[in-house]
Amino acid sequence: MAKLVLVPTPIGNLEDITLRSIRILKECDMIYAEDTRVTKKLLSHLEISKQVVPFHAHNEHKALRSAIDRIESSQMVVLVSDAGTPGISDPGFLLVRACIEEGIEVECLPGPTAFVPALVASGFPCDRFVFEGFLPHKKGRQTKLTRLAEEDRTIVLYESPHRLVKCLGQIREFMGDDRKVCVVREISKMFEEYKRGTATEVEAYYTQHPPKGEIVVIIEGKHGKDKE
Repeated sequence: MAKLVLVPTPIGNLEDITLRSIRILKECDMIYAEDTRVTKKLLSHLEISKQVVPFHAHNEHKALRSAIDRIESSQMVVLVSDAGTPGISDPGFLLVRACIEEGIEVECLPGPTAFVPALVASGFPCDRFVFEGFLPHKKGRQTKLTRLAEEDRTIVLYESPHRLVKCLGQIREFMGDDRKVCVVREISKMFEEYKRGTATEVEAYYTQHPPKGEIVVIIEGKHGKDKE
Protein backbone atom coordinates (compact mmCIF):
# COMPACT_ATOMS: atom_id res chain seq x y z
CA MET A 1 0.00 0.00 0.00
CA ALA A 2 1.35 3.43 -0.96
CA LYS A 3 2.46 5.74 1.84
CA LEU A 4 3.90 9.26 2.10
CA VAL A 5 6.20 9.77 5.09
CA LEU A 6 7.23 13.26 6.21
CA VAL A 7 10.75 13.13 7.63
CA PRO A 8 12.05 16.11 9.65
CA THR A 9 15.67 17.00 8.90
CA PRO A 10 18.22 18.84 11.07
CA ILE A 11 17.83 22.62 11.35
CA GLY A 12 21.48 22.96 12.31
CA ASN A 13 23.56 20.25 13.92
CA LEU A 14 23.38 17.10 11.78
CA GLU A 15 23.29 14.97 14.94
CA ASP A 16 19.72 16.18 15.54
CA ILE A 17 18.26 13.66 13.08
CA THR A 18 16.60 10.66 14.72
CA LEU A 19 17.57 7.02 14.24
CA ARG A 20 14.08 6.31 12.95
CA SER A 21 14.36 9.07 10.34
CA ILE A 22 17.65 7.60 9.11
CA ARG A 23 16.06 4.17 8.80
CA ILE A 24 13.10 5.52 6.82
CA LEU A 25 15.43 7.42 4.47
CA LYS A 26 17.28 4.16 3.84
CA GLU A 27 14.11 2.11 3.29
CA CYS A 28 12.05 4.48 1.13
CA ASP A 29 11.64 4.17 -2.64
CA MET A 30 12.39 7.83 -3.38
CA ILE A 31 12.56 11.28 -1.77
CA TYR A 32 10.78 14.54 -2.61
CA ALA A 33 12.88 17.50 -1.50
CA GLU A 34 12.52 21.28 -1.26
CA ASP A 35 16.08 21.69 -2.59
CA THR A 36 17.70 18.55 -3.96
CA ARG A 37 21.20 19.94 -3.40
CA VAL A 38 20.61 20.42 0.33
CA THR A 39 19.03 16.99 0.70
CA LYS A 40 21.81 15.25 -1.25
CA LYS A 41 24.38 16.76 1.14
CA LEU A 42 22.49 15.31 4.09
CA LEU A 43 22.16 11.92 2.39
CA SER A 44 25.87 11.93 1.58
CA HIS A 45 26.66 12.64 5.24
CA LEU A 46 24.43 9.71 6.22
CA GLU A 47 25.94 7.52 3.47
CA ILE A 48 22.52 6.99 1.87
CA SER A 49 21.96 6.77 -1.88
CA LYS A 50 18.40 7.52 -3.09
CA GLN A 51 16.59 9.14 -5.99
CA VAL A 52 15.81 12.74 -5.00
CA VAL A 53 13.15 14.69 -6.90
CA PRO A 54 12.39 18.42 -6.41
CA PHE A 55 9.10 19.55 -4.89
CA HIS A 56 9.33 23.25 -4.01
CA ALA A 57 7.50 26.58 -4.11
CA HIS A 58 8.28 27.09 -7.80
CA ASN A 59 6.83 23.86 -9.12
CA GLU A 60 4.42 22.45 -6.52
CA HIS A 61 1.16 22.91 -8.47
CA LYS A 62 2.65 21.61 -11.74
CA ALA A 63 4.32 18.67 -9.98
CA LEU A 64 1.36 17.68 -7.80
CA ARG A 65 -0.34 15.22 -10.18
CA SER A 66 2.98 13.67 -11.15
CA ALA A 67 3.91 13.30 -7.48
CA ILE A 68 0.63 11.58 -6.64
CA ASP A 69 1.12 9.13 -9.54
CA ARG A 70 4.65 8.30 -8.35
CA ILE A 71 3.54 7.77 -4.77
CA GLU A 72 0.67 5.52 -5.84
CA SER A 73 3.07 3.34 -7.81
CA SER A 74 5.48 3.03 -4.85
CA GLN A 75 5.36 1.50 -1.40
CA MET A 76 6.92 4.38 0.54
CA VAL A 77 7.89 7.87 -0.60
CA VAL A 78 9.52 10.42 1.70
CA LEU A 79 9.01 14.20 1.74
CA VAL A 80 11.67 16.43 3.32
CA SER A 81 12.25 20.17 3.52
CA ASP A 82 15.65 21.85 3.60
CA ALA A 83 15.51 21.92 7.41
CA GLY A 84 12.93 21.02 10.02
CA THR A 85 9.52 19.41 9.59
CA PRO A 86 8.02 19.45 6.07
CA GLY A 87 4.74 21.32 5.63
CA ILE A 88 5.44 24.11 8.13
CA SER A 89 5.78 27.36 6.15
CA ASP A 90 6.69 25.41 2.99
CA PRO A 91 4.69 23.90 0.10
CA GLY A 92 4.80 20.38 1.51
CA PHE A 93 1.29 20.76 2.92
CA LEU A 94 -0.11 20.76 -0.64
CA LEU A 95 1.27 17.29 -1.23
CA VAL A 96 -0.01 16.07 2.13
CA ARG A 97 -3.49 17.40 1.39
CA ALA A 98 -3.51 15.88 -2.10
CA CYS A 99 -2.45 12.48 -0.72
CA ILE A 100 -5.21 12.53 1.87
CA GLU A 101 -7.76 13.42 -0.81
CA GLU A 102 -6.51 10.48 -2.91
CA GLY A 103 -6.76 8.08 0.02
CA ILE A 104 -2.97 7.68 0.34
CA GLU A 105 -1.68 7.03 3.87
CA VAL A 106 0.32 9.94 5.33
CA GLU A 107 2.66 9.66 8.30
CA CYS A 108 4.79 12.38 9.90
CA LEU A 109 7.77 11.44 12.06
CA PRO A 110 8.58 13.54 15.13
CA GLY A 111 11.74 15.60 14.90
CA PRO A 112 13.33 19.04 14.50
CA THR A 113 11.09 22.13 14.21
CA ALA A 114 12.64 25.58 14.60
CA PHE A 115 9.86 27.36 16.49
CA VAL A 116 9.56 24.83 19.34
CA PRO A 117 13.03 25.30 20.93
CA ALA A 118 12.79 29.04 20.25
CA LEU A 119 9.44 29.26 22.03
CA VAL A 120 10.44 27.11 25.01
CA ALA A 121 13.74 28.97 25.57
CA SER A 122 12.22 32.44 25.10
CA GLY A 123 11.02 32.64 28.68
CA PHE A 124 7.50 33.58 27.58
CA PRO A 125 4.48 31.42 28.46
CA CYS A 126 4.31 28.48 26.07
CA ASP A 127 1.26 26.64 27.40
CA ARG A 128 -0.81 28.70 24.95
CA PHE A 129 0.63 30.30 21.83
CA VAL A 130 -0.23 31.24 18.25
CA PHE A 131 2.05 30.34 15.33
CA GLU A 132 1.82 32.79 12.42
CA GLY A 133 4.80 31.71 10.31
CA PHE A 134 5.89 34.47 7.91
CA LEU A 135 3.80 37.66 7.96
CA PRO A 136 2.44 38.88 4.60
CA HIS A 137 5.09 40.99 2.87
CA LYS A 138 2.68 43.71 1.73
CA LYS A 139 -1.06 43.13 1.36
CA GLY A 140 -2.67 42.35 4.69
CA ARG A 141 0.46 42.93 6.78
CA GLN A 142 -0.89 45.91 8.74
CA THR A 143 -4.25 44.19 9.28
CA LYS A 144 -2.44 41.13 10.61
CA LEU A 145 -0.27 43.20 12.97
CA THR A 146 -3.28 45.13 14.24
CA ARG A 147 -5.01 41.87 15.12
CA LEU A 148 -1.90 40.34 16.71
CA ALA A 149 -1.45 43.45 18.88
CA GLU A 150 -4.55 42.33 20.84
CA GLU A 151 -3.46 38.69 21.12
CA ASP A 152 -3.08 37.45 24.72
CA ARG A 153 -1.16 34.31 23.76
CA THR A 154 2.56 34.24 23.01
CA ILE A 155 3.08 34.94 19.28
CA VAL A 156 5.56 33.01 17.11
CA LEU A 157 6.80 34.35 13.77
CA TYR A 158 9.38 33.36 11.18
CA GLU A 159 11.36 36.20 9.62
CA SER A 160 14.14 36.65 7.09
CA PRO A 161 17.34 38.50 8.07
CA HIS A 162 16.81 41.44 5.71
CA ARG A 163 13.27 42.03 7.04
CA LEU A 164 13.97 41.58 10.76
CA VAL A 165 14.62 45.23 11.66
CA LYS A 166 11.49 46.31 9.75
CA CYS A 167 9.49 43.63 11.55
CA LEU A 168 10.74 44.74 14.98
CA GLY A 169 9.94 48.36 14.11
CA GLN A 170 6.40 47.37 13.22
CA ILE A 171 6.04 45.35 16.43
CA ARG A 172 7.04 48.49 18.32
CA GLU A 173 4.65 50.62 16.24
CA PHE A 174 1.61 48.35 16.56
CA MET A 175 2.20 46.77 19.98
CA GLY A 176 4.13 49.43 21.91
CA ASP A 177 7.77 50.30 22.59
CA ASP A 178 7.89 48.13 25.71
CA ARG A 179 6.37 44.94 24.24
CA LYS A 180 8.87 42.19 25.07
CA VAL A 181 10.32 40.06 22.30
CA CYS A 182 12.89 37.32 21.90
CA VAL A 183 14.71 36.94 18.58
CA VAL A 184 16.24 33.50 18.12
CA ARG A 185 18.83 33.01 15.41
CA GLU A 186 20.66 30.01 13.96
CA ILE A 187 19.09 27.39 16.23
CA SER A 188 21.30 24.32 16.76
CA LYS A 189 24.18 25.92 14.84
CA MET A 190 27.56 27.27 15.92
CA PHE A 191 26.38 30.88 16.24
CA GLU A 192 23.02 30.23 17.93
CA GLU A 193 21.77 33.44 19.52
CA TYR A 194 18.91 34.55 21.78
CA LYS A 195 18.36 38.30 22.00
CA ARG A 196 15.72 39.25 24.59
CA GLY A 197 14.34 42.66 25.51
CA THR A 198 11.74 45.22 24.53
CA ALA A 199 10.92 45.71 20.85
CA THR A 200 12.80 49.02 21.02
CA GLU A 201 15.94 47.46 22.54
CA VAL A 202 16.08 44.50 20.18
CA GLU A 203 15.39 46.68 17.13
CA ALA A 204 18.27 48.96 18.15
CA TYR A 205 20.59 45.98 18.58
CA TYR A 206 19.90 44.50 15.15
CA THR A 207 20.09 47.92 13.51
CA GLN A 208 23.69 48.03 14.72
CA HIS A 209 24.34 44.31 14.17
CA PRO A 210 22.72 43.18 10.89
CA PRO A 211 21.52 39.59 11.40
CA LYS A 212 22.23 36.51 9.32
CA GLY A 213 20.74 33.03 9.20
CA GLU A 214 17.35 31.53 10.06
CA ILE A 215 15.27 33.60 12.48
CA VAL A 216 12.34 33.00 14.83
CA VAL A 217 10.66 35.98 16.54
CA ILE A 218 8.78 35.32 19.79
CA ILE A 219 6.48 38.11 21.03
CA GLU A 220 5.00 38.30 24.50
CA GLY A 221 1.20 38.32 24.42
CA LYS A 222 -0.83 41.32 25.53
CA HIS A 223 -1.86 41.04 29.17
CA GLY A 224 -5.44 41.42 30.34
CA LYS A 225 -4.48 44.36 32.54
CA ASP A 226 -3.18 46.20 29.45
CA LYS A 227 -6.63 45.87 27.85
CA GLU A 228 -8.23 47.40 30.90
